[in-house]
Amino acid sequence: MSSSYLIFATLAMAAVTFITRALPALIPRKLLDTPWLHRLNESLPLSVMVLLILTSLSYQGLSATTEISSPELHLLMAQIGAIILVLFIYHISQQLLVSMVVGITAINGLLWVFNSFLG
Repeated sequence: MSSSYLIFATLAMAAVTFITRALPALIPRKLLDTPWLHRLNESLPLSVMVLLILTSLSYQGLSATTEISSPELHLLMAQIGAIILVLFIYHISQQLLVSMVVGITAINGLLWVFNSFLG
């Protein structure tokens, strides 16, 4: 990559970031107070988190002939178990930090269990 490409890419990212930050200040308040925009503002963070979680699942190496002792299957099972536990804890507590700590602990604990007893 040339230095001019890197400079252009950095300036483009800065411009996009600035525009997305400045746009709410430039839009009239009357347009920002619409009900559909409030609903979108409430549901968008959860939607983005679900998409990030689903794209991070490691299921690329799995097929119909995958053995039960394969590390990829253990990782996928641990990730799915941690996701279910995080959703349950978040539903009960409504605390994002608690859910994140539970998720990190759950995935590491489940990986340890799967590797110790099944692998």
